[in-house]
Amino acid sequence: MIRGARLAGGLGWERGIGLLYQLFEFNHAAMAPMRAAADAGRVFWTNPGNPLASTYFGRSLAASLNLFERLTRRYAKPDFGITSTVSQGRSIAVREEIVAQFAFCDLLHFAKEPAKRKRTEPKLLIVAPMSGHYATLLRGTVETMLPDADVYITDWHDARKVPLADGRFGLDDYIDYVITMLQLLGPGTHVMAVCQPSVPVLAAAAVMAEENDPSAPASMILMGGPIDTRRNPTAVNRLAQERGTDWFRNNVVTPVPFPNAGFMRQVYPGFLQLTGFMTMNLDRHMSAHRELYWHLVEGDGDSADKHREFYDEYMSVMDLTAEFYLETVDAVFVRHALPSGTFTHHGRPVNPAHIKDTALMTIEGERDDISGVGQTEAAHDLCCGLDAAKKLHHLQMGVGHYGVFNGSRFRNEIAPKIRGFMQAHSRKA
Repeated sequence: MIRGARLAGGLGWERGIGLLYQLFEFNHAAMAPMRAAADAGRVFWTNPGNPLASTYFGRSLAASLNLFERLTRRYAKPDFGITSTVSQGRSIAVREEIVAQFAFCDLLHFAKEPAKRKRTEPKLLIVAPMSGHYATLLRGTVETMLPDADVYITDWHDARKVPLADGRFGLDDYIDYVITMLQLLGPGTHVMAVCQPSVPVLAAAAVMAEENDPSAPASMILMGGPIDTRRNPTAVNRLAQERGTDWFRNNVVTPVPFPNAGFMRQVYPGFLQLTGFMTMNLDRHMSAHRELYWHLVEGDGDSADKHREFYDEYMSVMDLTAEFYLETVDAVFVRHALPSGTFTHHGRPVNPAHIKDTALMTIEGERDDISGVGQTEAAHDLCCGLDAAKKLHHLQMGVGHYGVFNGSRFRNEIAPKIRGFMQAHSRKA
């Protein structure tokens, strides 16, 4: 969530980020004719009717044009593309449906074919991170949980597409959204927070517990979240601490340029976040694109498709509202408000000690370089009103940040523990 800011300061963009966003938009528009020409050329040089398409020259030219088009396009929000799941050896049709719409988010439901849905499966609300990428980054998480749960997910909107008339969206609003969604889904719902939303989800559970809300979650699963970044701080945590909130406000926040729907809304731009992601592992990304070129030249379609699948997701980014970004940096990474007891929701103190009925599971990755080991586990100390029987911590060996919620270790080792925990702490609606 903070990584793009490192590059902004390093290149001396302190006062020019607004101009940079304008130039980014202008450059994308200016490249449109060349991008269209490259795409047309790619079609021509891959057409089976072209006798030169099968030659080394034709394949090389087509690969170059393909690479140019991909490197200059704006990547749209990907689709989840989940149309079925397999449960107990049966294939079950799945359809996506929006069950609630808000200005900054849709509540998306992966509805199963009613005749084959298990009556006892628990409702699971997955709260996706609002940290630059779309909720589709959790496609693998959804697919893994679908066979045994009735899955919902927060599908956050790109702030540059939300008109100013729709108002602000800050950390308090994020917590309000989580509470409202849990109330819509009703008692007995389980909630899973992946990375950044661990803090607002824990706060939401605390608020609901204090108010004796019957829709307080049956359990919450916090995964790789920055509950207390003073524990085993990472480079990302240290950067926020050293710079302070005002530095981020002055250096990485800018109004959305015309002609976007969110024109003049103050945001932390997604392209800046992506630039930070890319530069941290620039050699790896350059090598990956070189490999794509040679896969295309050699006709290795499977390898090329894997590259496209990964980068179509990785390069798709969204803007964050400035108020949410800055309030999160300030409360979570600079002031450590939740563990220090100064976190508030609409001015009222938030105390996780009020949580007595919502079971707590925390999950961390041994090699996580974003949320260090111990940062998520800190939630257990804060939830001191919970019985030990309602608490579980799991440290997954051999995985980094993304391995906590995706990949083979998640599917084979972490997910079964989550299912068992949810089953043990399910309660009737």
